Amino acid sequence: MNIDIWSDIACPWCYIGKRRFERALAAFPHREEVTVTWHSFQLDPSLPAHYDGTEAQYLSTRKGMSEEQVRQMFAHVSEQAAGEGLDYDFDSLVVANSMRGHQLLHLAKEHGAADAVKEALLSAHFEHGTDIGETEALVRIGLKAGLDEQAVREELATGSRVPAVGADIAEAAALGIRSVPTFVLDMRYAVSGAQPVEVFAQALAQARQASHETG
Repeated sequence: MNIDIWSDIACPWCYIGKRRFERALAAFPHREEVTVTWHSFQLDPSLPAHYDGTEAQYLSTRKGMSEEQVRQMFAHVSEQAAGEGLDYDFDSLVVANSMRGHQLLHLAKEHGAADAVKEALLSAHFEHGTDIGETEALVRIGLKAGLDEQAVREELATGSRVPAVGADIAEAAALGIRSVPTFVLDMRYAVSGAQPVEVFAQALAQARQASHETG
């Protein structure tokens, strides 16, 4: 079974959804048959490389909400994250364009390290106040995942994998994906959002049954 996941790094529900999906997959009797592929998506490609304000200020402006409303939203999301063992810190979060993180993710995919890099990027952004657009931070994440330092620096300098990120985003549009996370099972079933573990478990069972019925 092939599972294609579209998500952004700067997406709090994407990290929560990753955890819930992982829990369902861990309990799936046929998990050894599953191949997971991470795909890029950008919620706000127009975001500058460096944004001087806070996450609350940024979302207040972008969503047309008061900062108080945004902070209430943060509290709800943080509570959901805590339920999955994640420690979100919106006060320390550095607002940054996620493109360079996605470039690193595509480099990691070529070396079988996509999941480790995706996890590290999400944790760095939401739990540790790391600037996911900053070269040295991305080099550290790449090195920890076993990537070659020179290869990481070269990608960040040249942007050679930017077209690959764009291709992922174009494929999402072609599939009608407009929000993330979206989990596509065998290009047949889609689960949108950070659904409960039970929903992912049901989708996994349904997709496997369908694949065996059709051969």
